Amino acid sequence: MFSAILHKSRNSTCTFLQRSRIWFSSKNQVKTTNRKNLYSRISPLGDPSVSVVPILDHWLLEGHAVKAPELHNIVKDLRSHKRFNQALEVSEWMSSKALCPISAGDQAIQLELIGRVRGLDYAESYFHNLSDQEKTEKLHGALLSCYVREGLVDKSLSQMQKMKEMGFASSLNYNNIMCLYMRTDQHDKVPSVLTQMKEDGVSPDIFSYKVCINSYGARSDLANVERLLEEMENNSCIGTDWVTYSMVANIYIKAGLEEKALAYLKKCEDKADKCDTLAYNHLISHYATLRNKKAMMRLWELQKSNCKKQLNREYITMLGSLVKLKELGQAEELLREWESSGNCYDFRVPNILLIAYSQNGLIEKAETILRSMVEKGKTPTPNSWAIIASGYVANKNMEKAFQCMKEAVAVRAENKGWRPKPNIISSILSWASSNRDAEEIEGFVNSFKNVIPMNRDMYLSLIMVSVRCGKKVDGILENMKTDKIELDEEILNILGSRL
Repeated sequence: MFSAILHKSRNSTCTFLQRSRIWFSSKNQVKTTNRKNLYSRISPLGDPSVSVVPILDHWLLEGHAVKAPELHNIVKDLRSHKRFNQALEVSEWMSSKALCPISAGDQAIQLELIGRVRGLDYAESYFHNLSDQEKTEKLHGALLSCYVREGLVDKSLSQMQKMKEMGFASSLNYNNIMCLYMRTDQHDKVPSVLTQMKEDGVSPDIFSYKVCINSYGARSDLANVERLLEEMENNSCIGTDWVTYSMVANIYIKAGLEEKALAYLKKCEDKADKCDTLAYNHLISHYATLRNKKAMMRLWELQKSNCKKQLNREYITMLGSLVKLKELGQAEELLREWESSGNCYDFRVPNILLIAYSQNGLIEKAETILRSMVEKGKTPTPNSWAIIASGYVANKNMEKAFQCMKEAVAVRAENKGWRPKPNIISSILSWASSNRDAEEIEGFVNSFKNVIPMNRDMYLSLIMVSVRCGKKVDGILENMKTDKIELDEEILNILGSRL
C-alpha cells in the first residue's frame, strides 16, 4: 500500500538540498557555488524540470577535469532516483563533448533513457541510426527493454528472436520476456520461458526464479511456488535471499494461509542482514497485514537498535503499519519522534496520518496537526491541504473544503506534479456556485488552469454563478467552444432560466 511512497522518499537528496549553495538565474545559469565535486552540485537538484547542463558546462569553465567513472556514477544515481530526464542530459552531454570514451554500455543506457523520456519512436530512431558495429548485444537488449516496458508483446518477441539468432540470448533478455508476460497479465506463459532458457543452455539466475514464482503466486498455484522455491534452495548456484522469502510470504498472506506466511517471514528475517533497513520495512509491512502488532514493534525496536538512522522511508513504513491497525495515538507519537529526528521535512510522512484521521472522521484533528506544522514555519505540499479538503467534502463541510483547496493551490510550487481529484473539485465547485460571488468563483477556477485542464464542471460553475449574479456568459461559452466542451441539457436549462 505504501510502496509507491517508499520508493519516492529521498532523505539524502533532501539533506543535500538544505545545505546546497547553488543558485540559478531565470535562464538556469549557475551564479555561484562552493561545491568541490560534480556529484555534489548535481545531486541537490531534485526537481526533474531543472536542467543539469549549466552545472556541467560551468564545471568545465572552472577548469575541472571530467572523469568517466564520476559521470557514470552520476547517471546511475539519477536513474536510481527516477530522475530520468537529468540522467539523459548527463548521458547526452558526455557524448556531445567527447571528453571521455563512450562505451557500448553508455550507448545502451542512453537508448533506454531516451525511451523513458522521449518515447519509443525516438528510441527506435536512435537505434536505427547506429552503425551495424555499434548495434551490440547491450544495444539490442536496451531496445528490448523499451518494448517490454511499453508492454508491446509482438515487438518484444520479434526483437528477442533476432537476438537469439545473433547469439545474444542471455538470462537478462529471457528475464525481460518473463517480465513482459507479467506486465501483460499472461502469467501462465512465464514458466515456459524459464523452461526454454534451460533448453537453450542459458542458466537462469535468482531473478528468473523470482519472476516465475510470482507468476505462480498470481495464479494461486501454491504447489508450484513450493516446488520452484525448493529448486532454488537446492541449487547452490542460485540460492535464496530475504527478498525471495518475503515474496513467498506475501503470496501466502494473500492466500489467507497465515501459518505458512509466518514460517516464511521467519526465514526472511533469518536471511536478512541485521542492518538492512529495507528488509525490516518489508517485514513490518507484512506483519501489519497480518495484524501482528507485537512482531511489528519488535522489528521496529530491532531496526532502531541495529541501524544507524531511520530515514523517512522507515518512518513512512511504520506509520503506515500503525495506521493499518488503527493505532492512531501511537502513530501520532511516532510522528512527533520523526519531527525531532532531524530528517528532511518530507510531507509524505505526516500525510499518512492526515489521511488516517480524515478517513476515520477526525478531519478537524488532521487540520490542527497540519496548521501546527505551518506555525512551525513548514510549507506543506498541496497534497497535504487536498487531503484535508477531501475530508471536509466527505463531512459535507464545504466551506472548510473550499478554503483548504485554496490553500492547496497556493502552495502548488511545492509539488508541480500535483493534480487534485476531479470529484473533489466538482463537489466544491457545485457548492461554491450557489454560495460564493462571481469574482471569487472565477478566481478559484482560474487558479486551477495551470493545474488541470478546464472541464465541463468548471465551466458549469462559472455559468451558474454568472447567471445567478446576472453577468454575461458569452465569453464563457466561447471558451467552451474552443475547449471542445459541448453544451449538455443541464447547462442549456441553466442558460434558459435567464429568460
